[in-house]
Amino acid sequence: MDPVSLGLLAALAGGAGGELGRDVWAGLAALVRRPFRRSEDAGAAPAVSTGEEELARLARDPDDQHSAQALSTALAVRAALDSDFHTALMAWLRRAEAVRTDERAVNNTISGGTQYGPVLQGRDFSGLTFTTAPARPPRPAGDAGGRGDASQ
Repeated sequence: MDPVSLGLLAALAGGAGGELGRDVWAGLAALVRRPFRRSEDAGAAPAVSTGEEELARLARDPDDQHSAQALSTALAVRAALDSDFHTALMAWLRRAEAVRTDERAVNNTISGGTQYGPVLQGRDFSGLTFTTAPARPPRPAGDAGGRGDASQ
């Protein structure tokens, strides 16, 4: 399982997403407090964190990237060892993705004069192809460009 995004964890701990964000954070807290059940194939794994301590640390200081990293790691390790936790964590992640955090924010700016040609604004683009020729800039007023203007 991929680790849970540090930005998402920190944003939720800091109160992002209003009421929905608080509900999602409370859901993670309840999930982490569930009894730890190792999968049958995990064998005699070394003692690992349930994630409770890391969750509490991040709740106290949402800006601490080390706490966010520690919680993300604890969640990933626990999910690898406890298949029920993995399933519940994936369901929690789907719900958490509905919370708007700065991690997904998009800010597009075009400046510095007149732009000629295609402009694409958004987030996470891939595999795009532009097949049109860029538009030519308009000629300054009164410039016929030496091509025989039809108005002559």
